Amino acid sequence: MSVVDGKSVLLTGGSGSLGRSMVRTLLTTTQAAKIIVFSRDEVKQWEMATEFGREPRLRFFLGDVRDRERLYRALDQVDLVIHAAALKQVPAAEYNPFEAVNTNIMGARNVIDACIDRRVQKVIALSTDKAAAPINLYGATKMVSDKLFIDGNAYAGSQRTRFAVVRYGNVAGSRGSVLSLFKKIAQAGQRLPITDERMTRFWITLPQGVRFVLDMFERMRGGEIFVPKIPSIRVTDLAKAVAPDRPVEIVGIRPGEKLHEDLITVHDARRTFDLGDFYVLEPDMEWWTTNPHGGKPMPDDFQYSSDRNTDWLDVPSLRKMLADV
Repeated sequence: MSVVDGKSVLLTGGSGSLGRSMVRTLLTTTQAAKIIVFSRDEVKQWEMATEFGREPRLRFFLGDVRDRERLYRALDQVDLVIHAAALKQVPAAEYNPFEAVNTNIMGARNVIDACIDRRVQKVIALSTDKAAAPINLYGATKMVSDKLFIDGNAYAGSQRTRFAVVRYGNVAGSRGSVLSLFKKIAQAGQRLPITDERMTRFWITLPQGVRFVLDMFERMRGGEIFVPKIPSIRVTDLAKAVAPDRPVEIVGIRPGEKLHEDLITVHDARRTFDLGDFYVLEPDMEWWTTNPHGGKPMPDDFQYSSDRNTDWLDVPSLRKMLADV
C-alpha cells in the first residue's frame, strides 16, 4: 500500500518533465484519489490532457506559485504536495534575477503559507545539486527555498503540515538538460559543445527521481533533506555515448557554472546520516530528535560531490541507459 493511496495529490510545475512522469506513475501504480496538475503553461497542460485521455482522477489548474490566492483555491482538500515549480535555467536566472527570486523564493513562501492554512498533510519540495554551496543565482534561490521549506516545520507550529526536501542532480531526458542539448545538436550534424573536459555531473533518470520522491513521503517526519545515492558521469563520456562520431568543441565554462557539483558539502557532514540507498541531512534545530531514521553518522570530513563519487556511468552504461530515455 502506498502513502498516496486514497489521497489527493497536487504537483506545482506539474506539466514539466518530472511532473508528467510523476502523473504517469501515480495513475498506473497507486490508488491516489485525485491528482492535480498546477502550472502556468496551458499548452503543456493540454498536451497532458490529450496524452492521458479521460482520466477521472486527473485535474488541471492553470496558475502560478507567485499567485497566493490561486494556490489557496487549488489546495482545497489536498493531502500531499510535490513542489516542482521553479525557474531552472542558470543563464536565464542570471539575466532575469528578480524573476528567479519571485518564483523560486517568493513562490516557495506562498506554497508554504497556503499548505499550512489549507492543512495539507505532507509537502516535498524538489531541490538541486546547485543549491549546495551555490555560485549562481539559480542555486542561491534554491538554497533559500530549501531553508524556507525546512524551517516551515517550525513555522507550522501545532498545525499538522510537515515539509521535507528531496535534492538530486541532473535528470536524464528532462527538458533543457545537457542530454537533450547534445541530441539536438548531433541531429543537426554540428559539433558538440563541451565547456571543460574535466567536468562531471550527478545523473538520475526521471523514473528514479519519481520513485525516490514517492518513497520519501513514506520516510519523512518533517525537516529532512533527502539525497539519493546516484552515479556520476563525465560530460565527455556523455558526448561519446550520444554521438560517438561527432567532433566536440571546447567552449569554456559559462558564468555561474561549476566543474563539479555537490549534493552534500563538508559543512553539512556533521548532520548527515547514511540510510543505505540514500543520505538524510537533518535540520539543525532544537526541536529535532537526532537520527530518528536510525542511519549511520557520516565523518566530519564527508563530502558528496560528483568528482569524488565511487559510482560512475561509463560510455557503455550510458548508452544502455539512453536506450530507455
